[in-house]
Amino acid sequence: MAYYVYLLASKKHGTLYLGVTNDIVRRLYEHKAKAVPGFTTRYDVNKLVWFEIYDDALTAIAREKELKKWRRDWKIRLIEEQNPGWVDLYQGIAS
Repeated sequence: MAYYVYLLASKKHGTLYLGVTNDIVRRLYEHKAKAVPGFTTRYDVNKLVWFEIYDDALTAIAREKELKKWRRDWKIRLIEEQNPGWVDLYQGIAS
């Protein structure tokens, strides 16, 4: 089973959200549909701008915890290394 650590953004250089899931398509759908009240619903954070894939939950959770300690500018650099245009990657993984 795959586990995903992902970053969502409201817009380019906007509000960021970091999460971990074992079903990224379902989880992103929930964010986009505003199915679960909370941070991403309140701040309209629903564009997948970066993600990594892991083979086990413990490694993914450890990576998420590590990234949560990072400064915002480090996270922005991480996004822009792979996705300089801040394109929503959801369509590419949902099909």
